Amino acid sequence: MFGSSRAEKVSAYSMTWSDEELVARSIGGDPDSFNQLVLRWERPIYALAYRVIGREEDARDVCQETFLRAFRALNGFRGQAKFSSWLYRIALNLCRDWVRRERRTPVVQAPDDLDALELSAVREPTTSIDDLVARRELTHIVERAMAKLPEDQRTAIILKEYHELTFQEIADLVGCPLSTVKTRLYQGLAVLRRELAKSES
Repeated sequence: MFGSSRAEKVSAYSMTWSDEELVARSIGGDPDSFNQLVLRWERPIYALAYRVIGREEDARDVCQETFLRAFRALNGFRGQAKFSSWLYRIALNLCRDWVRRERRTPVVQAPDDLDALELSAVREPTTSIDDLVARRELTHIVERAMAKLPEDQRTAIILKEYHELTFQEIADLVGCPLSTVKTRLYQGLAVLRRELAKSES
């Protein structure tokens, strides 16, 4: 066993390695390298699961299963996509399985900083959205509007606005053309704008 100071030094040093370097070391038999990947990506993967299905306990289960599956399949990771995109794909598939299995409507959480609304305001500048952002009930309005979106539009918004993936990364992740991702995002944002406009009237 390492002493605490040495373990901390090893951990701090390994955090400077790229995901791909940690994957290679993990495949080579270094257990701490995969632990570092878990530490690095646990919160984003949990956040993705929580935003898609909206239930803390189930999101934790999805997060745990994501890393279990990733660990078991690590030898098959060829680096054709980023490790983070590979993890997101596993997590999204698990979330979809959960929704279908439970036959529940996801309880979508509004983004903390309302990035989606800011983006929609940039696309179509209006004062009404700015006014609504200041209102306390905005979070609930956004949650209800997000829950009404088709799964593909909701996923596009979550990945782009909550997790800041590029359009190309999302296209690679969900396996569809770049133009389709953009269409899904803009259609979803248009629905959000309409719901926000209704709430103001």
